[in-house]
Amino acid sequence: MEQVRQVLKKAFNIHGDSASYEEIEERILSGGEVRGTNLCILVLAIFIASIGLNMNSTAVIIGAMLISPLMGGIMAIGYGLATSDFIQARNSTVGLLVQVFVCLVISTLYFTFSPISTASSELLARTNPTIWDVLIASFGGFAGIIGTTRKEKSNVIPGVAIATALMPPLCTAGYGLATKNLSYFGGAMYLFLINTYFICFTTVIGLQVLKVPVKKTVSPEVRKKIRRRAFQSTMIMIIPSLIFGYRMVVQELNTSQAVHTTNMGSIDVERITKELKVLYPQIDEIQIGYLVNYDEESDQNKEELTVLIYCNDKISEKNQEILTKLLKIDTDSDDIRFVMR
Repeated sequence: MEQVRQVLKKAFNIHGDSASYEEIEERILSGGEVRGTNLCILVLAIFIASIGLNMNSTAVIIGAMLISPLMGGIMAIGYGLATSDFIQARNSTVGLLVQVFVCLVISTLYFTFSPISTASSELLARTNPTIWDVLIASFGGFAGIIGTTRKEKSNVIPGVAIATALMPPLCTAGYGLATKNLSYFGGAMYLFLINTYFICFTTVIGLQVLKVPVKKTVSPEVRKKIRRRAFQSTMIMIIPSLIFGYRMVVQELNTSQAVHTTNMGSIDVERITKELKVLYPQIDEIQIGYLVNYDEESDQNKEELTVLIYCNDKISEKNQEILTKLLKIDTDSDDIRFVMR
């Protein structure tokens, strides 16, 4: 048993190939600077991410994630907290807030003047964060700090940048501001906060495991107070994601059951609603069910498939015909109604 423990300890040892403490400090703090090259790259990454989200291009969005310098500022905050250098943590926090402000302003201006105003699937994917995003940010944060503290430069950071997306949620929040959609803005900002908080949190833990020297001695009472506040803030960050995750699971279960068969095939209500909202933003909700009507000719009750399409704006007759074809509904035998809200 002791031999197995020694093997596991050696296999998962992260101290052996770690860089010197001086190199770790210089590497992390230089990545968190908000001036010169980093600021120029930030602005370019904002435009790239905004265009990628606007054009629904996954490849372009990934490119923006890779060149974005936002993670450097977050790790710098974590370094300040881990070493009890609260002045450094404060300065890095101010720097990150400046970056966030610049990102929101530029992305909002871009989406305000962009001729394409429809919310793409890439945009919508960043408006509903769940507990799984918390897990991704946590595991990604651990991978990031381990990769950053190695003697040789690691290829881990690009993967972490893609997994724990920071720039796309901020640009999505800019889209929410540009379109005055507070739901998109709130969801995207919450996703950004999740990623930011747990990358910083895991950075602190990783640096403490590596026993990076502290800059200031903290009394046991203050340390206990800090831990209590860290626990409270972590719970505050996690609870909403648990609620959203639960809703998503329930929604998925309902979706698997919400498939209605017509004379021309099956209709998945949840899927078709999302797809049609992209094509026709006027659509608010689609409901499908069977109504029992009395048929005088046969003197029997007859089930009739009824589709209610709730709209927040008028849809032309031509588009109504197109929607009927897309839904694969035969209007001679089924009933489709467009309802204004």
